[in-house]
Amino acid sequence: MERFPHDRIQLPRNMIENSMFEEEPDVVDLAKEPCLHPLEPDEIEYEPRSSRLLVRGLGEHEMDEDEEDYESSAKLLGMSFMNRSTGLRNSAAGYRQSSDGSCSVPSTRTMVVCAVVLLIAVSVVMVIYLLPKCTFTKEGCHKKNHTMELIYPLATNGKRFPWAKVRLPSNVVPLHYDLVLQPNLTTTQFSGSVQITVNVIQVTWNIILHSSGLTITKTTLTSARWSQAKPVEFLEYPVRDQIAIVAPEALLVGQNYTLSIDYSSNLSDTYYGFYKVSYKDESTKRWLAATQFEPLAARSAFPCFDEPSFKATFLIKIKRDEQHMALSNMPKNVTVPVANGIVQDEFSVSLKMSTYLVAFIVANLTSIMQGTNRTQVSIYAMPQKVTQVEYALNITVKLLEFYQKYFYIDYPLQKLDLVAIPDFQTGAMENWGLITFSETTLLYEDNTSSARDKKLVTAVIAHELAHQWFGNLVTMEWWNDLWLNEGFATFMEYFAMENIFPELPAAEEFLKLRFKTMMKDSLNASRPISFAVQSSEQIEEMFDTLSYIKGASLLLMLKKYMKEDSFQAGIEHYLHSHSYGCTRSDDLWDSMNKITNGTLDVKKMMITWILQKGFPLVTIQRNGKTLLVHQERFLRSVEPENWTSDASYLWHIPLSYTTSSCSSVLCPYAYLLDQKSATIELQEEVNWVKFNVDMDGYYIVHYAEEDWEALTMQLKSDPSALSAKDRAHLINNIFTLASVGKVSLQKAFHLLDYLERESDTAPVTEAVFQLSLIYGLLEKSGMQDLTARIVHRIEKLLGSKIEQQTWTDNGSLSERVFRSMVLAFACSHRLGNCSSTALKLFEDWKASNGTKSLPSDVMKTVFTAGAKTNAGWEFLLSVYMSPVPEAEKYKILEALASTEDVRKLIWLMQKSLEGDDIRAQEVLRIIATVSQSLPGHLVAWDFVKENWEKLIQKFHLGSHIIQSMVTVSTSQFSTEAHLLEVKTFFESKSAASSQLRCVKEAIETIQLNIKWMKTNLAELQQWL
Repeated sequence: MERFPHDRIQLPRNMIENSMFEEEPDVVDLAKEPCLHPLEPDEIEYEPRSSRLLVRGLGEHEMDEDEEDYESSAKLLGMSFMNRSTGLRNSAAGYRQSSDGSCSVPSTRTMVVCAVVLLIAVSVVMVIYLLPKCTFTKEGCHKKNHTMELIYPLATNGKRFPWAKVRLPSNVVPLHYDLVLQPNLTTTQFSGSVQITVNVIQVTWNIILHSSGLTITKTTLTSARWSQAKPVEFLEYPVRDQIAIVAPEALLVGQNYTLSIDYSSNLSDTYYGFYKVSYKDESTKRWLAATQFEPLAARSAFPCFDEPSFKATFLIKIKRDEQHMALSNMPKNVTVPVANGIVQDEFSVSLKMSTYLVAFIVANLTSIMQGTNRTQVSIYAMPQKVTQVEYALNITVKLLEFYQKYFYIDYPLQKLDLVAIPDFQTGAMENWGLITFSETTLLYEDNTSSARDKKLVTAVIAHELAHQWFGNLVTMEWWNDLWLNEGFATFMEYFAMENIFPELPAAEEFLKLRFKTMMKDSLNASRPISFAVQSSEQIEEMFDTLSYIKGASLLLMLKKYMKEDSFQAGIEHYLHSHSYGCTRSDDLWDSMNKITNGTLDVKKMMITWILQKGFPLVTIQRNGKTLLVHQERFLRSVEPENWTSDASYLWHIPLSYTTSSCSSVLCPYAYLLDQKSATIELQEEVNWVKFNVDMDGYYIVHYAEEDWEALTMQLKSDPSALSAKDRAHLINNIFTLASVGKVSLQKAFHLLDYLERESDTAPVTEAVFQLSLIYGLLEKSGMQDLTARIVHRIEKLLGSKIEQQTWTDNGSLSERVFRSMVLAFACSHRLGNCSSTALKLFEDWKASNGTKSLPSDVMKTVFTAGAKTNAGWEFLLSVYMSPVPEAEKYKILEALASTEDVRKLIWLMQKSLEGDDIRAQEVLRIIATVSQSLPGHLVAWDFVKENWEKLIQKFHLGSHIIQSMVTVSTSQFSTEAHLLEVKTFFESKSAASSQLRCVKEAIETIQLNIKWMKTNLAELQQWL
């Protein structure tokens, strides 16, 4: 690897040396304002003008003579229009501006031609209008009872493509796939053939399915009624990744047909589809091939019905070099030689599943295994890293046994493989029987993996194993209900960890994620968790914290309200009733209602949560023993576009509350608030009341001033009267309310004064997070005096806790996670002797040439201290490039990205995007780390702007990585100049880019930052 070129890295435009706090970055090329009321995706389907052909009709059904006449007329009209448009463009050249500024008159010939064209057009319209049995309306000319108007596109060969919608038709369904693949890891190409057995539900001449980037060389169709396979016409419409197979005769209802397709393609150089991964075996560069099909990439590996509801069985055969191995969803049945040095692995027929769950890998891997309940569990990794998979094997077996007992459904496959892929975009993918992971989320090494690393590996494995039931056994019907997959897997992830690994601080992590998700959900740019989607970008954007964390939060709230046994029985009923099928949200609520048996209408309650965006603010007014509770939507936005009045929002909220005198078996109390306002009578007068016990409900709470004061005093006198989760919840709520002016910022800081007596992780973590948000805004705005005062206040509150920390890995896992967080914060703000201690540890480690053992929980903090010097940064880079465990590698990388040397930051981001010396999977990690620092936040945004096209090509528009890049690189802007720059940049891009929800969230966040600075800056300067 080349050394870092100190003098060759150009500074970005936004980085102005010696003028760090310049508030007005250059803004150029302002785009026009976008339409304020764009059409919704289901109102119009966009096709490129060059590929549209106007044909109104019933689509698949046969046309009678009148309709054939109509189709011919429509084609004529369409061609006439296109010819006329061309003629008009050409004739426009006949108008020339004279020297005096006037326009010359067109020639007589030109006027005659125009008149003739106009006469023909009028004549055609009149013919259509006078067609028999035809009604001419604004929808077009159609017979009575005509269903709808369709605009059919053109296939690549210029013929009419016989389908005009994004979703595939349901007139033909797949039953079984026979798939043969042969990847070549030398040429990085692959060839394939697939035989798809389909069943006809409705008479048709066409089979519509998906294909993307495949070169199809042969297609045939066979039937039991035919003596031999028949060639078929093949049409392609790549705009929607659709192909059409036009049969030689009508396909009959109830009959099975077999569609055979031969094709070839290149292994992808992105992280989607059947893609190639490079890695180094000692000093030799080698390749492996792996798959990532969710959500829409199975079609790039084989032609298929690539929608979740089209479940089928799969028989997969893979041809490979003898030196490699192959894995797929099912166990391998047999390996047979097929050519010189080439063998074919044949795998068992799969269970019925969706295409996005199909998976295969061709590589050189090593594994360890263990059997449990008739299932062979294997963990695969690169040969040199197989010593790091033992922890994953042990917890996988425990989790698998737990889920089988909890769901009362055995894991249905004979084997379960977990595979660490050297270069992998996401944390993991739940392919049935073949779960793929990034190395960071599967490998664990005792000497270098921290308590936080152990928690991460455990959580990701728990999540993916939960998917084997929620997602694989029972699958959402369409991506609008993705939360049924991801929300349930996330909920079960934390539920399983609490039950099996109580030493891991899973509940604290889940609480922290709920707080962060509510920040996103309080923006006007948010969405309901069940949300209509069609385009690929919209589907990709569903993979966000709302589907995962909000979905899980609503399930937690429902579980607490229904009680444990009823909730578990509802889950069991849901899984048993829909095994190997697809569901909608209502199917889950129906299963829950079977259990409640009329005592609670779960559907009526939960649809208010999944079909409305945002969440409620519950305001409490206390008068003696009477509580007046009121709900409204909580919204942080600034004059939102398309704003809907709060009056239209109503949730059925399962309130929970506790009081200063709460000691009965009924405590905490419950109340279902299903109207705007209600009154609750307490049994006695109390000193304080606290709603949303343990923050199990997805809402925030506001109290009258005297009740906020009573809770604050309780925290100061005896914090243990409230649980750690409740204390964290109060901190979160008061700062959230202060951000919209419902509580003064001074009162929020006043509540934090009790932290000197705090001993739990959750409240301290939330306090540090809230103060860091404020610190970040002030720092990036150049308010160094105020940031110093905030740091001083934090040191006063947490100074004793910082001094108590030891630079070891001693204590419980919760204590170790707390130590890691506190020391990282202290060193980053140079509190006490933290920085000097960390630097001393680094110098000793460096002197040993990296062989001396460092405490894993503080390793990243030590590396970050060392990276502040040029010599330390260069040494860390050399260690990163050597074969070290993944847990150590990512800590080094984050330390490298925390340097204040702008040229080094730019170089790191460039190298990660290139993907050679630093894997491209690390781009987001680096950008996120760079964005946190004062010199880095402008550099990160510039990098995203300048490399936008490369980034969306590599990671796909709308993907979680692109969402996160947009968010982290802009979240700390707080000036009108930066707001205009962000708007201008995205408006200059494609409509698909500018309409991304993450872009809208970024713009809204900057607006809120501007408002916060205007509202609170003077107050902070006055009293802080």
